[in-house]
Amino acid sequence: MFSANIAELNSGEERTIIAARANFATRPSKILFSMYASGPIEGFLSWYVRAKACPEIVDASAMALATSDLQGRPSVRMVLLKHCDEQGFVFYTNLESPKAEDLRNNPQASLCFHWAALRRQVRIHGKVLPVAASEADDYFMTRPRLSQLAAWASKQSRPMSNRFELEFAVTKTAARFAVGSVPRPEHWSGFRVVPDEIEFWEEGSFRRHERWRYRWSEAHWEKEQLFP
Repeated sequence: MFSANIAELNSGEERTIIAARANFATRPSKILFSMYASGPIEGFLSWYVRAKACPEIVDASAMALATSDLQGRPSVRMVLLKHCDEQGFVFYTNLESPKAEDLRNNPQASLCFHWAALRRQVRIHGKVLPVAASEADDYFMTRPRLSQLAAWASKQSRPMSNRFELEFAVTKTAARFAVGSVPRPEHWSGFRVVPDEIEFWEEGSFRRHERWRYRWSEAHWEKEQLFP
């Protein structure tokens, strides 16, 4: 049986990280959530715009989506944020996928954005609702044509014999919709995570991180600061 001392394997990298963190300037919090009078959605969008502008972040919209099945077994995967407003956080997927099945059986989810280059993360929890068909249609029409074809062709998360099976399915779908626009398949749509809790985290020196949690209560957001 293979075993290893992870601390020893990572010792050089660990020292580099520790040194970097030691040099991370001691400073008062830059979060200043008191500026966001309308609540955490405005705060999130402010951070998101900053993350989008950061050249070290490949895709600021990438977020971990955690769900659980009827047996309580959790699953997590990366998806992309496609819309955010006071109503919630929207992503799209194949409705025959395991994540969609989880959400039909247990319509609760958690999201996590981690923007390492900015030393920030945002955690979100809430109930999950399907988006309206018209909203899904409008978004689907903005996708590249090859992505639209793939939404029809891919039997997401099901076994395939080889790569050729997928490419052949895409080719058949392209021939089917050779003329005109590609309609949204019924098995492809979106979900909206309606938040009841949002937590903002920003790294501070020597574990003196900043944490602010917002909880939805009786038609308004309640804010509290947390120990790191």
